[in-house]
Amino acid sequence: MAYFPEEVVEQILGFVKSHHDRNAISLVCRAWYHIERLNRGSVLVNNCYAVRPERVHSRFPRMRSLTVKGKPHFADFNLVPAGWGAMALPWVDACARACPGLEELRLKRMVVTDECLKLVAHSFANFKSLVLVSCEGFSTLGLATIATNCSVFLKELDLEESVVKYRGHHWLNCFPKPSTSLETLNFACLAGEVNAHALEKLVERSPNLKSLRLNRLVPFDVMARMLARTPKLEDLGTGSFIQGFNAGVGLHLPVFNAFRRSRSLKSLSGFWDAAGLHFQVIYSVCKNLTCLNLSYAPFIQSADLINIIRQCTKLRTLWVLDNIGDEGLKVVASSCAELEELRVFPARTAVHPRTALTEEGLVAISSGCRKLNTVLYFCERMTNAALIAIAKNCPQFTSFRLCIMEPRSADPMTGQPLDEGFGAIVQSSKGLRRLSLSGLLTDNVFLYIGMYAEKLEMLSVAFAGDTDNGMIYVLNGCKNLKKLEIRDSPFGDAALLAGMQRYESMRSLWMSSCNITLGGCKSLAASMPSVNVEVIDEGASSIDEADEDANNARKVRKLYLYRTIAGPRGDAPGFVSVL
Repeated sequence: MAYFPEEVVEQILGFVKSHHDRNAISLVCRAWYHIERLNRGSVLVNNCYAVRPERVHSRFPRMRSLTVKGKPHFADFNLVPAGWGAMALPWVDACARACPGLEELRLKRMVVTDECLKLVAHSFANFKSLVLVSCEGFSTLGLATIATNCSVFLKELDLEESVVKYRGHHWLNCFPKPSTSLETLNFACLAGEVNAHALEKLVERSPNLKSLRLNRLVPFDVMARMLARTPKLEDLGTGSFIQGFNAGVGLHLPVFNAFRRSRSLKSLSGFWDAAGLHFQVIYSVCKNLTCLNLSYAPFIQSADLINIIRQCTKLRTLWVLDNIGDEGLKVVASSCAELEELRVFPARTAVHPRTALTEEGLVAISSGCRKLNTVLYFCERMTNAALIAIAKNCPQFTSFRLCIMEPRSADPMTGQPLDEGFGAIVQSSKGLRRLSLSGLLTDNVFLYIGMYAEKLEMLSVAFAGDTDNGMIYVLNGCKNLKKLEIRDSPFGDAALLAGMQRYESMRSLWMSSCNITLGGCKSLAASMPSVNVEVIDEGASSIDEADEDANNARKVRKLYLYRTIAGPRGDAPGFVSVL
């Protein structure tokens, strides 16, 4: 390695984009460590409490893009109480002081205040991208500050699944005139009204716009006019199909023509209130679509959905509600041979009778879509035979997440646990990195996972297992495991303490409604100073109030354990005890 000039190594590293690969390169030798730290422009922090912001800036002084993740994944299921933490301000403040050249900031599951956004807007002269995924705490006033002060270079403003407080619609007026650099604008999550005139003008003066995702209150006629003015648009999240629609003046025809002329469109989502004939306007672009997200379209009938799917022969990604039914998925299987990702969500409305989605639909998909590698599937039932067939048809899964609506559901044909079916999945899918289990499962399934899931990085478990052995099998066998999430399962202190040799190499462990005690958590914390052990209990008395013996025997409702070099965090609320 000493014979490689530093300039050559630096040039080579410029072609390496993967965070995982960059981390591996930095461990080769001391010289490569220093070259890599000075060469890295994009940094990913998977846990905002795993390292202090100042440490990140000290190691990567030339950073231009920062991604930080906050709350645990189970926050998406309302298992993390409000006020738990993950404040973005310390990270933004550190960036403002140490990294004035920052151009991109991506935050996920964090609390972002208007003060944070104001600091971003006034601290980074060349700021280009702000992505807030599942964040909360800010309002449209903060968005106005970003639009006003980051106007020259801002290319991306993405608020995916975030909760935004509505403080008026003037923020859209704050983007610069006469033109903007916007390429991506996503405010689909916004609950309040939008200034339609300002939005139209903004789109009109954004000639490079490629991705536009509207909220459900953007009128139909406004969407039609904007679509006609965005020739480079590749990704559209539609607005309302009800507001602004007047069949008497023929507004159906303009939007139909606008879609027909949109030859660049490859991705569609939205359809919040669309139904029946509304979907006919997209027929002309179906043949070019590679991504279709109808998971927010509760009013679509199965027949309309099938008519659309038959025309989408190039689809690689499909998100739908379970009202597609088994028959609809069979149409997907026969029409979409290029499909790589399928997500089927439970319908959130009682507008239509619930469709009993079963194993038949997924078996059909696996038979017809042999390139399938990512699945999220909510269904009413599943069988071992179906899972074995799916594993045989699609051995290249990297992510397989199955949720049977009724917990602990057995194979309806045999009455047996689903151990053998999931065992077939992990045995055939050598590249499996993410797995979520569901149904009646014994310790045997965890034995299979530990034996065969060599590349597994994230495992989510609910209502599964018999004894501590199940969790121990996973901890002993899955050498690449980074995140383990467990809820409503029988694992206790023996399983928790058996994994001590693994936790320093893992990113995090979440356990809720299991059989672990405070004493077990204390023992773990005492043995592992490089791991933060947090006990989360909103309703219980303080740990220090009870006598020690009774305290140690007390069941822990929620445990969050994570590796850190920052030590215990200082912003824990009263219901969180950092042991």
